[in-house]
Amino acid sequence: MAQVQRMSRLMVKTLRDDPADAETLSHKLLVRAGYVRRNSAGIWTWLPLGKKVLDNISRVVREEMDAIGAQEVLLPALLPKEPYEASARWEEYGDLLFRLKDRKGGEYLLGPTHEEIFTLVVKDQVASYKDLPVMLYQIQTKYRDEARPRSGVLRGREFQMKDSYSFDTTDEGLAESYALHRAAYQKIFARLGLDYRIVSAVSGAMGGSASEEFLAPAAAGEDTFVDCPACDYAANTEAVTFALKPVDGSGVGPVEELDTPDTPTIETLAEHLGVPASATLKNLLVKVDGEIVAVGVPGNREVDLGKLGEHLAPAVVELVTAEDFEGRGDLVRGYVGPQGLEKVRYIADPRVAPGTAWITGANKVNTHAKNVVAGRDFEVDDYLDVVVVEEGDPCPKCGTGLKLDRAIEIGHIFQLGRKYADTFQLDVLGQQGKPVRVTMGSYGIGVSRAVAALAEQSADEQGLCWPKEIAPADVHVVAAGKALQTELALDVSEKLGAAGVRVLVDDRAGVSPGVKFTDAELIGVPKILVAGRRSAEGVLELKDRRTGEREELTVDEAIARLAAE
Repeated sequence: MAQVQRMSRLMVKTLRDDPADAETLSHKLLVRAGYVRRNSAGIWTWLPLGKKVLDNISRVVREEMDAIGAQEVLLPALLPKEPYEASARWEEYGDLLFRLKDRKGGEYLLGPTHEEIFTLVVKDQVASYKDLPVMLYQIQTKYRDEARPRSGVLRGREFQMKDSYSFDTTDEGLAESYALHRAAYQKIFARLGLDYRIVSAVSGAMGGSASEEFLAPAAAGEDTFVDCPACDYAANTEAVTFALKPVDGSGVGPVEELDTPDTPTIETLAEHLGVPASATLKNLLVKVDGEIVAVGVPGNREVDLGKLGEHLAPAVVELVTAEDFEGRGDLVRGYVGPQGLEKVRYIADPRVAPGTAWITGANKVNTHAKNVVAGRDFEVDDYLDVVVVEEGDPCPKCGTGLKLDRAIEIGHIFQLGRKYADTFQLDVLGQQGKPVRVTMGSYGIGVSRAVAALAEQSADEQGLCWPKEIAPADVHVVAAGKALQTELALDVSEKLGAAGVRVLVDDRAGVSPGVKFTDAELIGVPKILVAGRRSAEGVLELKDRRTGEREELTVDEAIARLAAE
């Protein structure tokens, strides 16, 4: 017996107009269709229909996690400061952490993610290699103090997330646990009906080595990823690499200084000399934990500060200010060149390869230099991919021009390695009778975010259009007004429920058929069954919400059809 929900008793209030503050399609429709309501910036109430969708996604996630042998637990959201201080993430997370004190002055946080606490749980519970491998997961509310929460439930300060963790004694075991999670995620997102891409990623504050993101392409997405049209390469823009290819610079003449008055920018320099910006070398000065560092990229490219920060994490990266030039004769604002820099670490993008020649600053006011060759006239301390990726950049795998797309991050998997095990000395007794350091994986799915991603991908001009697996009901029965239609709608709804079909029936009195039909389209249940003009004959109209196809069926035919799907 499946549930029959009567709209005359259901707490659902639909809206005709979009919320004034809504920017994305999912934000507009989830509010208009009565799935969620805003409490304050980034904090949302899940109403009955929304809670059902959220629970259905959690159910799918839970079933697939259980299928790979993961065990469900529930950890606290209110966490002590000390474990996060030990891992350095108390500081690394910065303003993203919700921090608070109890009445005795003890410091706590609201958990953004739980690597530290899971590590301590396993340290307490596991003593021998015989107890491993183990995979644990939870579906829980997380908290991040977003500076600008927006896009409805896509970017909130409180959100539902599935996070799981694997614990193994060997790197090979970690690779197996990682592969199990990867396959489980593919099954989860397929069952949810999401269009997604698996892309190479960076680990960020999570730490670790191997990392992949699951991205749902959508115009509202906050992530940009690259996709190769000729091969299977896909990556988050922060993970795209460019091969270092040294060239022969032996034929380049000696360095020559050029009189270039009033040319402190790449644009003014290129115009003055009549050369393309790509012939110039841009040198951006930043501070890394307070120390000045120069970053060199071709003049026609921009430095991606996010990528630079990921490469240098956990160090803090910030731009220099006018005050930083004071007392530094080797740093001439607008005319910096890598040759002649004193005690400044020089990082370059791989495009500034050994042997390449450039026009760059001469470290003198109104003066530049040409024929400045990497590896001859200056040395690069570190090569890092730091430019903003552009459409048409070569695919690292096959060389074809890359495409840029927007997407919503719905999942992320990491091979953490021993970062947290080292921090908390997570060892077990090995087969040889000696302590063995455990290696870990971390795997997340944004459960509430998946609701928004599905809304973005599946909605049409009429409203939401949920896949059957996660919809709040299997069929939306509409009584088109009169007592006879309402009686038939309720009767067929009870029979459908008895046949195991989840039903939402619109039996509201005093509501016009037009409003009921509009609400049925807006709410987005996969099938709409209408008790209308032929109700006296026991004939109903069945509509497919996605395709719009309609057909007339008797009550028995409708029940048989819907029960079989």
